[in-house]
Amino acid sequence: MATLLAGTLLAHHSFTAEFDQKKPLKLTGKVTEMKFSNPHSWIYIDVETDGKIVNWACETGAANALIRRGWKRTDLPAGTVLVVDGWQARNGTATLNVSTVTFTDGRRLFAGSSNESAATK
Repeated sequence: MATLLAGTLLAHHSFTAEFDQKKPLKLTGKVTEMKFSNPHSWIYIDVETDGKIVNWACETGAANALIRRGWKRTDLPAGTVLVVDGWQARNGTATLNVSTVTFTDGRRLFAGSSNESAATK
C-alpha cells in the first residue's frame, strides 16, 4: 500500500512546478481526444499556427471535479472546436494547464486548474 501511495504522490505536482503563470495562452483548436482520469484529466486539441498543426496536451482537474463543475464525458467528441484559456508549461512544450474551455456556442466550462488564481465561476 505504501508503494502505491508514494507513486500517486509523485505523479501529482504543483502548478508552479510545471506551469508558468506569466505565460497565459488562449488556444483555438479541434479536440482529438478527451481523457477523463485522476489526478488530472486531459484534453488534446489540434491548433493551427502559421500553417502548421500542433497537438496540445491540455491538463484539467480530476474527472470527479470536472463532473461537479458540470462537465459530461460526452461534451468533447473528436472534432469539437474549443477556445482554451490557460498557462503554458515551463519547459516550452505544447502543454497547457487549463482555466476555462469555451465552446463555439458561447457555453463555458471551468477546468479546475491547479493555479490558485484560476477562474472558478
